[in-house]
Amino acid sequence: MNAPIIISLGCRMNIAESEKMRAMLAGESDLVVVNSCAVTGEALAQTRKAIRRARRDHPHARLMVTGCAAEIDSAQIGAMDEVDGLIANAAKLDPRSWNASPRAGGDLVLDGLRSPPARGLATGEYTRAFVAVQNGCDHACTFCVIPQGRGVSRSLAVAEILREVEAHLASGIKEIVLTGVDLTSWGHDLAGAPQLGMLVQAILDAFPALPRLRLSSVDGMEIDAALFELIAHEPRVMPHLHLSLQHGADLILKRMKRRHLRQDAMELVGQLKALRPDIAVGADLIAGFPTETTAHHADNLSIIDELDIVHAHVFPFSPRPGTPAARMPQVPREVVKARAAELRDRAANRRATWLASLVGETLPVLAERDGTGYAPNYARVALPTDTAAGEVVDVTVREAKEGLLQ
Repeated sequence: MNAPIIISLGCRMNIAESEKMRAMLAGESDLVVVNSCAVTGEALAQTRKAIRRARRDHPHARLMVTGCAAEIDSAQIGAMDEVDGLIANAAKLDPRSWNASPRAGGDLVLDGLRSPPARGLATGEYTRAFVAVQNGCDHACTFCVIPQGRGVSRSLAVAEILREVEAHLASGIKEIVLTGVDLTSWGHDLAGAPQLGMLVQAILDAFPALPRLRLSSVDGMEIDAALFELIAHEPRVMPHLHLSLQHGADLILKRMKRRHLRQDAMELVGQLKALRPDIAVGADLIAGFPTETTAHHADNLSIIDELDIVHAHVFPFSPRPGTPAARMPQVPREVVKARAAELRDRAANRRATWLASLVGETLPVLAERDGTGYAPNYARVALPTDTAAGEVVDVTVREAKEGLLQ
């Protein structure tokens, strides 16, 4: 094994950071890095599985773990026989951190260096570039451990973001995806407290040839007026809104310490759809949050239809140690799983109806490397076999089959 192997789990932030690590560690050999996730108990289990698989596949490599699981669950991850060392989440983009030594006498290296993110172009296997403009979170949702792993909210300066976007565009990338742990909080810690709409406008102004700009998950309550106008009217901002919604019942949202209620989400989506009817809505939804009743679950199910959620990410609630939600009265695990399955079924039906409605339309599709690509609304589309990765091609949809437009 010559080039380092980076295994990325979890969110788009991890994808963006993994690509920077791939460039930063390009000269290393016999190194495997697991960039881990710990957002749920299942995510932690998947991290442990990935570590064991990586050790089986690369028995003689130095195996290092970073990411949120290495930070939040360091005792569990560090105790695994397969692991040679841990790199703190805040230090993983600092080249100095990777001088950490492998296991010696059973001791693990845990580097706590804090430094600005490493720069550099690393598109790797991706035909879209994920640009992390913000990290950390200042909110205190009762179910979430991510602030423990990522720290307080920190924003990248506009000039630095523009340099990174420019480097990606120079390599031929046609879609930039802005990402962050709490993306819509970008700017509050910078001079003058700019808002995300200003950053998006700055990118569009600086790079008029950029054809596609996409936002990752956003907090609807933090969408500023300028950002709303861009989502509603700017053709280069993709018609795809993914909300950090979490639930459809007001009482559960309050117990989660979310800052929105059901009506807030309905008004936001209604206003945007009135101005841009083709916008596709995604959302994160948690099933079986503590104290959730049958009526609360019904509200969770119904909001899928009422908001026309066609890109749903459903998570069965899992208590994370040290969070307030872990101390609340828990819903039985079998009920949590059943409710998650019901949410996924409802979401799948809604998505199937939406995909069927796109038959006959001609969509500009950005080709991936697997023979499919993404339309502006984030629908996945099968492409002709001779389509080159990174190319944008117009596809007239003939049918929707097994979740794929063809």
